[in-house]
Amino acid sequence: MAVPLLVAFDLDDTLAPSKSAIDARISDLLTRLSSYAEVAVISGGNEQQFRTQLLDQLVNPPAAMLDRLHLMPTCGTKYLRYTDGDFQAVYAHDLSVAEKEQAMRALREEAERLDLWEINPWGEILEDRGSQITFSALGQQAPAEHKHAWDPSGSKRLALRDAVAARLPELEVRAGGSTSIDITRKGIDKAYGMRELSERTGIGFADMLFFGDRLDEGGNDYPVLALGVPSIAVTGWRDTAEHLDALLDRYQAGTA
Repeated sequence: MAVPLLVAFDLDDTLAPSKSAIDARISDLLTRLSSYAEVAVISGGNEQQFRTQLLDQLVNPPAAMLDRLHLMPTCGTKYLRYTDGDFQAVYAHDLSVAEKEQAMRALREEAERLDLWEINPWGEILEDRGSQITFSALGQQAPAEHKHAWDPSGSKRLALRDAVAARLPELEVRAGGSTSIDITRKGIDKAYGMRELSERTGIGFADMLFFGDRLDEGGNDYPVLALGVPSIAVTGWRDTAEHLDALLDRYQAGTA
């Protein structure tokens, strides 16, 4: 493919370790990338995570970069752009109080029934992210090594997702990261976010590129691949950095 006009990324385990700040190398690569393309980040984390993990780590980002940066927390259920000195919501598809209560009840009851409710978690297991309810099996602050060891085959997450989805047919229920289940409005997932990006930027899917660590069927990055967006599966932020080095070489060769 020709060099992409828009490059989008998952956040956790793609640009940074789960719930951790991006490395200085990623910060530099994203800044350089913004000279050539629109840059988007779409992930299950909430807005505060985006600010802490990503925005706070950018060192003196140029105004041109901020203008080309598209942030989509909670799997694209919220969209932020830089306006008047800060990132502000373009839209937010928040769940109703009743929908949130139903989602949390179903998650807890089905996790307990499947013996997946952790008695001594690292932080809260259930989180209200406004436009998304998230279940984190070991708690929001669980160490990465424990999270990756909890369900390496994905069978626990899929069993819980299927059980909860059967109880919430009017909502979208997806297996998220290594220990998480995400619940949003029906039809609003990362594919929805990518469609919004296409409509708002005028850039077609064929001229985009997406990086994610969960592009397997059932993973929360899979809807982007199924949409037809060219995608690269990565195993962590260092893998992403290597791909970005190669991509930047292609941009630079094209302008030489």
